[in-house]
Amino acid sequence: MARVVGFKKLEAIFRKAAGVDLDKSKADEILDIVEKKFHDMLLVAVEKAGYNGRDVIMEPDMPVTKGFEESLRQFRELEEVVDLQDVLAYLEKIPPLKYPISADLEAKLPEYIGALMLIIARVLKELGAERKPSSEDIKKASKILDLTL
Repeated sequence: MARVVGFKKLEAIFRKAAGVDLDKSKADEILDIVEKKFHDMLLVAVEKAGYNGRDVIMEPDMPVTKGFEESLRQFRELEEVVDLQDVLAYLEKIPPLKYPISADLEAKLPEYIGALMLIIARVLKELGAERKPSSEDIKKASKILDLTL
């Protein structure tokens, strides 16, 4: 099954962003959250595109808060790269969106994935998770993201 990012990349981002170590058993839990929130963002973007009378999803359609913008900037500073091909493979496995994604936005999708990973890593750290977060810590982080993103 195609994931938006592999374990090694996820592990590197968590370590750089928040000093959190992951084992493979927790990676799937975290990637489930990343993919769910990413899909949620795309669904909101579809609604915004339609509301604005367009039949293509553009960057302004993505539901991005000031805090998310800051996370995008911080992800770029990590100098980690999420592979666009992995993101596109993930998009192929989800139900088709009502509108296509513009080429400009498509090129930036890896940064959205990176920002989501950075946010989860930092939420885990703020929750006081140990260096290796538990499933309970990850569930709490997921609930926080559901309430805020």
